[in-house]
Amino acid sequence: MSYARINPVDLINLKQADTCILDVRTVAEVKSAALSGSLNIPLHELTAARLQTEITSSGKDGSKIYLLCQAGRRAEMAADQLAGHIDAELYVIEGGINAIQQAQIPLQQSGKEVMSLERQVRIAAGFLVFAGVILGTFVNSAFYGLAGFVGAGLMFAGITDTCMMGMLIARMPWNK
Repeated sequence: MSYARINPVDLINLKQADTCILDVRTVAEVKSAALSGSLNIPLHELTAARLQTEITSSGKDGSKIYLLCQAGRRAEMAADQLAGHIDAELYVIEGGINAIQQAQIPLQQSGKEVMSLERQVRIAAGFLVFAGVILGTFVNSAFYGLAGFVGAGLMFAGITDTCMMGMLIARMPWNK
């Protein structure tokens, strides 16, 4: 672990105009609610070079980078991904946007509710399991393999804390 954690309230108290807050949620999630002045590079598009370009073009101070997502896990993944590839102190904002909302810190909101990536994954996984069981029962028993495959994927996601379905869904056009 090559990053520190920071409480959202502490961040807001020390935040200045050039503070670099990087939101790694999807574009659609950021359009729904975002911390004012933050940069957005979705986790699946994040590279050290792209981040450096964004920091330079925005005029932000790149010596400390505060990573933000919905609940904290994607920010941790971003910190792990950037560690050793960028010359900056990395901080994960504890609890993400959820904690910021609970602390009643003002956010820029479009008023349009966007479905979270986690919810999209649960819907897709549930649909695939349901379809596998129905098709296995009424069409061909080989379709039970679909339900088993999704179940194995969910176990893998739980054990490794990485979700391939989530990464795939994040690239869908409605999340852009």
